[in-house]
Amino acid sequence: MKLPHLRHYLVQLLLSCLLAVGIPVPVRAADRPNIIFILADDLAQGDLGCYGQKLIKTPNLDRLATEGTRFTQAYSGTSVCAPSRSSLMTGLHMGHCPIRANREIGKEGQMPLPAGTVTVAQILKDAGYATACVGKWGMGMFNTSGSPLKLGFEHFFGYNCQRHAHSYFPTYLYNDDQKFSLDGKTYAQEVIARDAERWVASQKSRPFFLFYAITLPHAKFEIDSLGEYAQQEKWTKQQQTYAAMVSRLDSDVGRLMTTLKALNIENKTLVIVAGDNGSSFAPDSEIGKLFDQNMGGKLRGYKRSLYEGGLRQAAIVRWPGVIPADKVSDEPWAFWDFLPTAAELAGADLPQGYKTDGNSLVSMLKGGEAPHREYFYWELHEGPSIQALRFDNWKAVRNGPGKALELYDLSADEKESKDLAKEKPDVVAQAEGMMSAARVDSPDFTMKDAKGKKK
Repeated sequence: MKLPHLRHYLVQLLLSCLLAVGIPVPVRAADRPNIIFILADDLAQGDLGCYGQKLIKTPNLDRLATEGTRFTQAYSGTSVCAPSRSSLMTGLHMGHCPIRANREIGKEGQMPLPAGTVTVAQILKDAGYATACVGKWGMGMFNTSGSPLKLGFEHFFGYNCQRHAHSYFPTYLYNDDQKFSLDGKTYAQEVIARDAERWVASQKSRPFFLFYAITLPHAKFEIDSLGEYAQQEKWTKQQQTYAAMVSRLDSDVGRLMTTLKALNIENKTLVIVAGDNGSSFAPDSEIGKLFDQNMGGKLRGYKRSLYEGGLRQAAIVRWPGVIPADKVSDEPWAFWDFLPTAAELAGADLPQGYKTDGNSLVSMLKGGEAPHREYFYWELHEGPSIQALRFDNWKAVRNGPGKALELYDLSADEKESKDLAKEKPDVVAQAEGMMSAARVDSPDFTMKDAKGKKK
């Protein structure tokens, strides 16, 4: 063995031994990957060919799945937009996250993340990463504490307000905090995609973090071209449009991957693709039925519920040579794991005193064991306050204060069809204790019944 190769081998052996006995190993600057998190608004597992979709074509995302690892039990922060994204950014689950529901403010904007909020962008920026958010923010306008430019992002382009993002042909977007005028006839995602590609190209010589929050395929249903789906004459216009929106999402992900390859940085870039909640449509709805979004009844529930169908989302992770290729993993993880994962990859320290609810997934993503955790926890405050908890293969759901706790064994009943609460009172008591311990009450998100009365 030649001397340089022997030296490399011995170094790798030493690092492996240190990790095996639990001694942390510093991350070298040269080893730090670029990190791209592509968050697709309302993308369901059942929308993608790699999860079984037959009618909508998603060749680029399917190829990512074969080049990386596809997860069947990846969980969103909760089952609607703003709180789910807040969980992703803060590393906190819904028992501690400052945003636990969609809350509109004024004519434009949502309830902002509070001052002093720790975000993954701030941690990576402090570690020397370039940072950008392109697409949709929805966690605070620029004049509030929740501005992306105050929370670690050096560049922003797109929609700040999630209501504004319902229009795919707007008259303006934002470039940083300044309005960027459009003619109302330009498809916004085209402009957003170009900005994402431009920004990545401008940062090719340094590590970067891109939060690419694509609005597709969220309603309302608008597209600049139906493409091949215009030929589906038996489909409704809404069905044609939805399929075209998913395929447009797919093609824009493909464009970004082509950019990474052209810049010769794809092998040092971790790419994560995920939806911000589970399926958005009831199984018997116009979209849900044709495209089989619940995958033959595999998962119960959809957006705004805390059953598996509302929480599990499409998730693909790719990093050539590091993440196993063509792998399907049933290991569960959740949005609040992203912050500690990104911090470990960047060799970054968390702010002193900051405690995340997540676990680093670095070892698991590389093909090792998943981190041990006590439970996953969710809640949502739109209508009656609802809660859910998963520990091991047990799933507990409470659909409102005072409601009986439902209990399901996901190992035997992934559809959550048989409530075992009466048969397993000891497990119910365990779940009750965990639910109580998991949350800190918030004056903005107290537990309320369907009539809005505090409980």
